[in-house]
Amino acid sequence: MSGKKLADASRAYPVAPIASSEAKVLPRPLRRVARFVISLFSGRIVLPRHLGKVSLGAFYGVVSLHGVVVGGHGPVVMQAVTASAGFAVEDVRVSGNQHTSEIDILQLLGLDGSTSLLGLDIASARKALSELPWVESADVRKVYPSTVEVVLRERQAYGIWQHGTDLSLIERSGSVIAPLRDNKFASLPLFVGRDAETAAAVIDEEFSKWPAIASRVKAFVRVGGRRWDVHLDTGVVVRLPEENVAGALALLNRFDAEQQVLSRDIAVVDMRLPDRVAVRLTPGAQERRTAAVEERRKALKKLEQKT
Repeated sequence: MSGKKLADASRAYPVAPIASSEAKVLPRPLRRVARFVISLFSGRIVLPRHLGKVSLGAFYGVVSLHGVVVGGHGPVVMQAVTASAGFAVEDVRVSGNQHTSEIDILQLLGLDGSTSLLGLDIASARKALSELPWVESADVRKVYPSTVEVVLRERQAYGIWQHGTDLSLIERSGSVIAPLRDNKFASLPLFVGRDAETAAAVIDEEFSKWPAIASRVKAFVRVGGRRWDVHLDTGVVVRLPEENVAGALALLNRFDAEQQVLSRDIAVVDMRLPDRVAVRLTPGAQERRTAAVEERRKALKKLEQKT
């Protein structure tokens, strides 16, 4: 073969150089990256026409999302997005609230017309409602797409507790519900004094066995945290003993049935001592009794003078 033909053949079929044993070989993952970069710059791979714009938009979106999360604005953004999508709370159904105002309920839920049902925190709403004075428990449900249901279980007022000049409504257990604000609870029994609220149910149960006396009770007054003075609507004060209250009430009921002691001009019936009952008259009755005794003394004196 001539030299010219050999040169042409070498240009047409280039001979690959023999790799040196000392040449560096890229790791397998980097080889793929290198091939992709070479293909991209050589024009073998054609990118979509609007890939740059889409990538730029995605980058801005990720940056914005990161700013919202870091800045703590996630709940606000979620509320706005979901509310505009048709999940804004439009109706609130409340039941079981005899003493709790619906306005207070709506304020605690934080519903302002643009609140999203998806963003409403049910656990926080239940906790907030349970802290209202009259609420014993609260159940909050989401009814999609735009309704919230609130079911309350309220505490039951058992009596009125007077401590100092303050009046409070209490449960049977003695727990304070709320300050007394109006007269719609005027028919409840009144318990006065320190520790009176915790001992109220016990003394009220004792009197319930004697309805004739219980119907006349105006107030139970706790004395020294040990015993009770009971004020009746007739003005009579019954001083009960520390122990054996049941026996004292049985004796009082018998005295009233036989001698109508609770309907007379008596100020105090003292039953603190187990072996005797002391009675103190009202000031008017005492004056009349003193006058009667004086008249009798004078009559006896005249009778002695005649004899």
